[in-house]
Amino acid sequence: MNRLMEYLPEFYHDIVDLVELTQVESQELIEVQEAMDRLLDDQFVLSASEQAIKRREKMLGIQADPQTESLEFRRKRLINRYSTKPPFTMRYLQQRLDFLVGSGMTLVGVDHANYVLTVTANIDNADVFKEVERTVSVIKPANLIYRQKTSLGDVIAFQEEISARPINWVYKLDGTWRLGDKAFTELGPEVTVK
Repeated sequence: MNRLMEYLPEFYHDIVDLVELTQVESQELIEVQEAMDRLLDDQFVLSASEQAIKRREKMLGIQADPQTESLEFRRKRLINRYSTKPPFTMRYLQQRLDFLVGSGMTLVGVDHANYVLTVTANIDNADVFKEVERTVSVIKPANLIYRQKTSLGDVIAFQEEISARPINWVYKLDGTWRLGDKAFTELGPEVTVK
């Protein structure tokens, strides 16, 4: 089938060179169209070729055996692997952080107007803090900025005490006192006043 001849004027239809040229080019255009269709089909697991399935298995770290496993089974396995990944939502992030840190120890919030993800956590262990940071960076969308807030609960107690200590000045200005021989002052015992 020569699809290109119909685009040429009538007087070219009798020239043998143009007829042959358009037949060859028509075949090449059919091959290009088939390659484009194959490329589109390879974007989806259900219609992908064996080469595309093999590439996806390599990306997921699946060791497939083409001699014992059918192409349909390999497709089903890929779909299963893709569908078992949880959706990355605030609820899922909160569940992961509750699992890592403890229930009620973290609070996840999003400022939608400024695209800021804030995680407030009561973490005093450096290893847990690093794991929380890694988990958030894996789960959060790329358009959000991650901001960590620390909320450590602690009690501060004050104890007030007033004490006095008498000071005895040792130096004399009459020339008998020498620098470095004795201290300037001697402190007496500390006495608690209140």
